[in-house]
Amino acid sequence: MESGAGKHWTEEEVKALLSVWSEKSIRKQLQGTLRNKGIFIYIAKRLQELGVCRDWKQCRAKYKNLKYEYRTVKYAHSSGDVTKTMKFFHDLDAILRYEPVPQLAAEEIRRASATEAQPNTSPTTERKQ
Repeated sequence: MESGAGKHWTEEEVKALLSVWSEKSIRKQLQGTLRNKGIFIYIAKRLQELGVCRDWKQCRAKYKNLKYEYRTVKYAHSSGDVTKTMKFFHDLDAILRYEPVPQLAAEEIRRASATEAQPNTSPTTERKQ
């Protein structure tokens, strides 16, 4: 088996990865885990059953790259740039659409919303009133 970043994924290999990734149990495990080597070892074994010979590191790297590219395109679309696209966008959208926003990002959004809603007052202005 050839490994490393130099071997490109074929369309069939990506489709196989997406089919395994789309399984509810896999999605659930990937969402709630930071240390996910075991999950990717399992994904690599499942891919081997489908005829795709990739090790767990290659599977994790491809997962991260696809997720990053998807989010880039999704952000571009929400900003009005519909020209940006990617090959498996609709497949990834079906997989990632319901993924929760990471907790830290959600807290930052709430804080930003709260500060925008409050009038811009300083402590000295409040005392004078």
